[in-house]
Amino acid sequence: MANRTDPTAKSIRGTNPQNLIEKIVRSKIYQHTYWKEHCFGLTAETLVDKAMELDHVGGTFGGNRKPAPFLCLVLKMLQIQPEKDIVVEFIKNEDYKYVRVLGAFYLRLTGTDVDVYRYLEPLYNDYRKVRRKLPDGSYGLTHMDEVIDELLTKDYSCDIALPRIKKRWTLESLGSLDLRKSALEDDFEEEEEKEENEQLVDDQDDGADEKDHYRGRSPVRDRERRRRDSHRHRDYDRDYYDRDYDRERGRGRDRDRDRDRDRERDKDRDWERDRDRYRLRDERDYGRERDREREREGRDRDRRDRDRDRDRRRRSPSRSRSRSRDRKDRKRHARESLSPRRRGDGADDSAAQEEPKKKKEKKEKKEKKDDGTDHPDPEIAEANRLRASLGLKPLRV
Repeated sequence: MANRTDPTAKSIRGTNPQNLIEKIVRSKIYQHTYWKEHCFGLTAETLVDKAMELDHVGGTFGGNRKPAPFLCLVLKMLQIQPEKDIVVEFIKNEDYKYVRVLGAFYLRLTGTDVDVYRYLEPLYNDYRKVRRKLPDGSYGLTHMDEVIDELLTKDYSCDIALPRIKKRWTLESLGSLDLRKSALEDDFEEEEEKEENEQLVDDQDDGADEKDHYRGRSPVRDRERRRRDSHRHRDYDRDYYDRDYDRERGRGRDRDRDRDRDRERDKDRDWERDRDRYRLRDERDYGRERDREREREGRDRDRRDRDRDRDRRRRSPSRSRSRSRDRKDRKRHARESLSPRRRGDGADDSAAQEEPKKKKEKKEKKEKKDDGTDHPDPEIAEANRLRASLGLKPLRV
């Protein structure tokens, strides 16, 4: 609410009055301590007290471009939009020079072309010193007429772009303004009158002395002489006005050249500021994109690790079976790939193992024959089996 324009305020140059100050400067003013502490709730009547406390003028200063109190009060005037009579009283105030500068600056921003020239040009006769805050934070001295000349001829003042106004000779040709009258013009007229009177007195004295000498001069010759003198004076006046016009036109060209040079310098400064801002923004975006890419790579790496672990756990039973199968195949391959000598040695060992088995089988067969169980007579064979089971000797038949 404290930063809003007065609802009853009128739009200036087709926009909100506060928009006459650039947004970045306006936001810095809103964040400044002077604005929050001293400009809150000010009206057109109480603003005068704050303007009387000013001790310097200036725009933004320092590394972070802090706004000066003068700039804060200018924005406050744009916000509350005081009446034109109050602004004119600010300009006509001769006791407080900074109040006069504040009113002139506000009128330059919001006034019409005719009002700007009408109320600001008389301030050219004010030569008082004005303290100004420089961009590096230090103070410098200037004069009131220099401040007014900057408002009338420059495009920028106190880090604020001034609205464009028409040239004075354009308004003079349209009849909106009268010819500029110098404050020293009355003194010049008095001096000229005094010189003319003295010359007239001298001419009268000379005429009285030489009256007899010029008594016989022809009146036609006197008229011719007076006509030549009038033409000479007319030519002199024309040359004088032509030189004055050329001088004014040369001054206008110089002012236009200075204004174009300042405009180009301001464009270069704005371009450098935009270039630095875009470069910082690109670096910040690049850093964010790089961090985002790193996070994305980390997530992809974690996902791959999880998938690899899951596949490893899923393949672990079949891998153990395949390992045991491979181990058996290797053993079988090792046995099959033995040399012939080793193979012969293995055959001899197996034969040596089978030989006791054959002897045992022969012995068992012999014992069966000895116990008579294989007798051709079934009864005797049955009796021998019974006797063998009782541990008795077989029947001898």
